[in-house]
Amino acid sequence: MNDNSVNTARRRFLTGVTAGVGAVGAAGAAVPFVASMSPSERARAAGAPVEVDISRLGPGQILKVEWRGKAVFVVNRTPQMLASLAEVEAKVADPESAESLQPDYARNRERSLRPEVMVVVGVCTHLGCAPLEKFQTGPQSGVEPDWRGGFYCPCHGSKFDLAGRVYKGVPAPTNMEVPPYRFVDENRILIGVHHGAEVA
Repeated sequence: MNDNSVNTARRRFLTGVTAGVGAVGAAGAAVPFVASMSPSERARAAGAPVEVDISRLGPGQILKVEWRGKAVFVVNRTPQMLASLAEVEAKVADPESAESLQPDYARNRERSLRPEVMVVVGVCTHLGCAPLEKFQTGPQSGVEPDWRGGFYCPCHGSKFDLAGRVYKGVPAPTNMEVPPYRFVDENRILIGVHHGAEVA
């Protein structure tokens, strides 16, 4: 074996190793660069619509889901629950939802697309606490003797009716927020997409 063949073999080996290391380095540098161009899981979760199946949500029941890091309450209101909205109208601070956050299609007494299905962000508008569902009526509710059902925030005593409308004389300044949503079909709701909007 002469010196030329040894040097050629060594040269090929070193060239191959160098090329391999360079390729690995280039791939390693490219991964974070490409990843930086696509939104993170957190960013996707922050704005992604959430589909909710309400087919098993019985009358008078509540379903809680998360959207944009917040709880969203979906309630299947009974006829009695809907009747209570008129009964407490004089007690709520913003019965027409003029000062509250909701899409135009939810600016009605029920604050919803379909009267029986309530969709609200489950956050007290005072300091962002989580209100409790208090659907039991009367003194046994633990809220007030003539309570007609709704939501009660134990942090500072704010009260909301079964449309998320805030009662007068409590710390919360506005009604609970109604998020954008639409019905995909009879039993599925898409939270985060406005009624009438196309889904990408």
